[in-house]
Amino acid sequence: MDERIEAGAFTSGSLLVVAFEGWNDAGEAASGAARAVRDQFGLVPVVELEPEDYFDFQFNRPVTTIDENGERRIEWPQVVLYGPGAGSVPPESGMTVHVLLGTEPSRGWKTFSAEVLDAIEAAGISAVVFLGAMLADVPHTRPISVFASSDNEIVRDHFELERSSYEGPVGILSVLSAVTEQAGIPTMSIWASVPHYVHNAPSPKATLALIERLEEFVDLEVDRGSLQEDSAAWESGIDALADDDEDMRAYITQLEQARDTVDSPEASGEAIAEEFERYLRRRDGRDGRPGGPRA
Repeated sequence: MDERIEAGAFTSGSLLVVAFEGWNDAGEAASGAARAVRDQFGLVPVVELEPEDYFDFQFNRPVTTIDENGERRIEWPQVVLYGPGAGSVPPESGMTVHVLLGTEPSRGWKTFSAEVLDAIEAAGISAVVFLGAMLADVPHTRPISVFASSDNEIVRDHFELERSSYEGPVGILSVLSAVTEQAGIPTMSIWASVPHYVHNAPSPKATLALIERLEEFVDLEVDRGSLQEDSAAWESGIDALADDDEDMRAYITQLEQARDTVDSPEASGEAIAEEFERYLRRRDGRDGRPGGPRA
């Protein structure tokens, strides 16, 4: 592929943004950012993958809801490719945008990846951005750490990205990234770090950070909606909890000191990348700590 085309695929042509709910999605940050892109441009379902083939319903259970007519219905775990349709609003840049969003499948990953790749190629996708979020030892009081990487040398050189050196268990994002790159479609991954001590609550601050980082690489402007206000309320709420818990406050102070050291002028990009790798190893439980969602 021509170098100019491959590097420019993220600012022209047809872009796919991918996020999965589950352990790739700490604080619902990645799925929240993908939904913001979907809603911003009024994207509609283009392909719905059959859930029976890829989900263990004892692990990802369907839920029952009441619709607007008062009728009870079953909602199944799903993965949907969204794209332009009647009523969609195209980006001002002229790009075409798609979003792949849903629950991470629990089985059949090779077949799932092949089906997704078929849908990507049918839609004429020219570049893919994978969004993820991980639980990490970071303070909520500092800007959310966001790490962008690519396995594509041309993309790395063009955007001055790091290449992840992580080795270990992976999730569906890594599998799809590998399959897509092998098919000749350039990719990048953007991950946000979410404070692990507030893992039970959505993190609008991390969602906002992912959107802001995404916009640095692609020619899109995504409406923030209430994310700014929600982020401030999220941070204030955690501050209030910490004020009533001396141990929590002391722990957050330690995290703040560690983060400020990483952010100091002396800290290199390599040091920051190494810190990201430590997060991944901790999450996998390979340093003796309990594991969490894996990339």
